[in-house]
Amino acid sequence: MIKSNIVIVDYQLGNLFSVNQALNSIGLECKISSNPLDISQADALILPGVGAFKDAMQNLKTLGLDIEIKNFIKSNKPFLGICLGLQLLFTSSEEFGYSEGLNILKGKVIRFPNINISGSLIKVPQISWNSIHISNSLVWNNSPLSIVNEGDDMYFVHSYYVVPEENEVIVSKTSYAGIDYVSSIQKNNIFACQFHPEKSGVKGIEIYKKWAQINNLI
Repeated sequence: MIKSNIVIVDYQLGNLFSVNQALNSIGLECKISSNPLDISQADALILPGVGAFKDAMQNLKTLGLDIEIKNFIKSNKPFLGICLGLQLLFTSSEEFGYSEGLNILKGKVIRFPNINISGSLIKVPQISWNSIHISNSLVWNNSPLSIVNEGDDMYFVHSYYVVPEENEVIVSKTSYAGIDYVSSIQKNNIFACQFHPEKSGVKGIEIYKKWAQINNLI
């Protein structure tokens, strides 16, 4: 087991142990922690998450982790966000009213509509396998997604999706109920995805492995 100092942020919302197990399966030992000191000393940081945006931000602030995450990202060390961990990077969310995010990336988080343009009901949340498609081939080929193929299926569980202000950060898009939404982004040391690699079979594990390789963690 390789003992890179990788910290999975524990803010009392998320799929911490399944992410940890996925990384263990590629030979990486990680620390699950809510200690700001552990975050500041990490070589790489992972922010997973399943749950409500407002609750997540409140927990991060209560634990003193919001400032540490911002400082960590400013240090240019590798950062990986998963599902809610992607959404929290943005300016705000409309979930349960307006909530401010970490504002590391400009943009908002909005909900899938209940009805599509043809008037049919949309099942929300999306809980299913769905395909990811290249938005920017240059960014894709220099991201952890370079290990998978255009159109490969990943596993999604979400009611909200991100709308970045910067189109150049978008790596992939996915279509659900007639909406082409952003399913992954990359900017500098940040890679984040709406889908769950740890629940996406062998291809998802390969994404984790590629992320670790790109960042010299293995």
